[in-house]
Amino acid sequence: ITISKPAALYITICGVLVDKETKEKIPGAVIRADEKFALSNKEGHFELSGVREGSFLSVKSLGYEDLSIEANALVESPCKTISLQLQISTLPEVIITYYLTDGIRKKIDGSLSIKSKELGILPGLTEPDVLFTIQALPGIQSIDETVSTINVRGGTHDQNLVLWDGVKMYQQGHFFGLISAFNPYLTKEVSLIKNGTSAVFSDGVSSTIDIRSDDEVTRFFTGGAGINMINGDVFAKIPVSKKSSLYIATRRSIADVVQTPTYRAYYDRAFRGTDVASFNSNGSDTISTRENFHFYDLNAKFLYDISDKDKLRVNFLKIYNSIEYEENALVNSVIESRISSLKQENTAAGISYTRVWSPEVRTSGQLYLSSYNLDAVNFDILNDQRLIQGNEVLDMGLKLDANVALSGYVNLFSGYQFFEVGVSNLEDINNPVFYRFKKNVLRTHVIFTEINYNSPSNATNIRAGIRTSLFSKFEKLRIEPRLSVNQKLNDSFSLELLGEMKSQTTTQIIDFQNDFLGVEKRRWVLANEQDIPILTSKQLSGGVHFHKRNFLVALEGYHKWVDGIITSSQGFQNQFQFVRSTGSYKTHGLDFLINRRIRKINTWVSYSYANSTFSFKELIPPEFPSNLDIRHRATWGISYQSNNVDLSSGINWHTGRPFTKPLVSNNVVGGEIQYQYPNSSRLQTYWRVDLSAKYKFNLSKKVRAVAGFSVWNVLNHDNVVDAFYRVNDADEIDFFHRSALGFTPNIMFRVEF
Repeated sequence: ITISKPAALYITICGVLVDKETKEKIPGAVIRADEKFALSNKEGHFELSGVREGSFLSVKSLGYEDLSIEANALVESPCKTISLQLQISTLPEVIITYYLTDGIRKKIDGSLSIKSKELGILPGLTEPDVLFTIQALPGIQSIDETVSTINVRGGTHDQNLVLWDGVKMYQQGHFFGLISAFNPYLTKEVSLIKNGTSAVFSDGVSSTIDIRSDDEVTRFFTGGAGINMINGDVFAKIPVSKKSSLYIATRRSIADVVQTPTYRAYYDRAFRGTDVASFNSNGSDTISTRENFHFYDLNAKFLYDISDKDKLRVNFLKIYNSIEYEENALVNSVIESRISSLKQENTAAGISYTRVWSPEVRTSGQLYLSSYNLDAVNFDILNDQRLIQGNEVLDMGLKLDANVALSGYVNLFSGYQFFEVGVSNLEDINNPVFYRFKKNVLRTHVIFTEINYNSPSNATNIRAGIRTSLFSKFEKLRIEPRLSVNQKLNDSFSLELLGEMKSQTTTQIIDFQNDFLGVEKRRWVLANEQDIPILTSKQLSGGVHFHKRNFLVALEGYHKWVDGIITSSQGFQNQFQFVRSTGSYKTHGLDFLINRRIRKINTWVSYSYANSTFSFKELIPPEFPSNLDIRHRATWGISYQSNNVDLSSGINWHTGRPFTKPLVSNNVVGGEIQYQYPNSSRLQTYWRVDLSAKYKFNLSKKVRAVAGFSVWNVLNHDNVVDAFYRVNDADEIDFFHRSALGFTPNIMFRVEF
């Protein structure tokens, strides 16, 4: 018996591409089968020979939805007619295709689009971390180098609306803010909006960060895996059928296998000054023992193209961080052991359905759930005390919208949204006995409408919208206008005017600096219109952009007002730390960017000026600089990119953070420090030099690899990011400060296939 593999059969195929609605011929489309490709001519005709029998063709044409078709279906004479569906897209036109680096684009509505797969190398980063990438942009920074404290134009991090595939996320970082929790290898695009927000978005009085994962059904299995000195990850895009795919990715820390120098630097930075770092110094009878920290995230997405017009998507994301430490103490000559722990997780899930009724009408709907939990157990063996703390958010929502092209120049976008948010907080102490549990629920109904006008010459683009929110619990109606105007003066110059009013019902507060073991001090709370009002904001900005070939100059000025902030949400560590009051802040400033690209070399300089002031009528004084009043910030960067090698280096500089000194040394009255004028002093100037390098190569015809390294804070400059004073047992004043990351190297290696 002889068994042999039959030789592959090759066929010749052809087709004619036409518009599904108008039946007009489609020229210039790209038709690809395995390694062969062709372009359709002016009659829409194409032909391919030597195509493997049973393979699939990919058909792509600008303005039309991608199509996949089996090659065997095109072995006909005469050539078969293939209809392409016009692609209905609400994404605004791009006016600057290269903003700072590859993969960052400026849209005509004032927002910035970041494409993860196209993102160029940035200083200090070996992988495309989206939440660190946006900090390279003017007007955005983290006051303590974490993704948990991204500050946009004077706002605290909780004033940013962070969405993942339309679901609001209440936790965005691993390592308690030192690493972004969103896997970049399934992320397709990130939209950053500082002003002129679309009426479809709620919350986020400071900014909107809209993260979208890959949304195209794949015909081919692809995947990858990588490891660095903090974590390892793996992802896969799996075709399930001709019309469906499954995308899955996971990442996990490697500290329980090996503790690298990078991990120890991150660990020291995350837990410095917390109960975790100081549990071994509680007394001479306390014995320090082990600690256990790990994190992971799991991302899954199921894509099903029911038909050419109907798409179903199901998303799931889980983010998890956990720290445990064991404390042994000698009590009455007996060794007792307790394990204190902190767990933080955010689980998000959503199901969405989109239908294209015609080239002019598209509708979509989404149901989602976002659950956030923060739980801590803290034991004090010597005092026989156990403290349990918990913070939980349950956010459920329904979103329905319709997009209608009224004409070739006018587009109408409208919809209805319903949100139900419940927030609970728990405190439980055994000695002395104390128990407190509080839960609030708020339901909100929203109707929004906006019109987008784009002139026939594409010189004028106007988007104007109204968002109307009914907060049923308070019987309160709020109407918020949104505006985005872009006017092209010529091919190089454009003017921009942005404005918005927004509101926000959830915020984060700090009751005590040692809450949740001192690692995660903030807890989410819900507006009650008593001591926690609904946050409201108004913002107006104007800008000018010059873009010619590979040279870009952008200048934008803004004025922003936010009302309804509370002192406990601002992180005071001075005379207002335990004062509860309601107030506002205002920020005015400008953002400036120069970007020049010469062949393979790209360089940029950015500068931001911001003046941010608090106003609390019940405090003395009622007005003073805000805790986020960083007046001047500048960055410089340079990168080199070739086919195989990417290099980048940069400098970050800004004026010091405000803080408050005591009136005189050891001036303590009644156990309290007597302070100077609030935020009248500043920390030392912050500056940091970073560098990165990558080398790309092929391991085989189908397996690509990349190796890279980065160094954060190359010169190991000691940057103090926080400072405060406390009274010790001797009624003396002690000074405390926290430093940012020092010299921190990292290396990575990835393969993709």
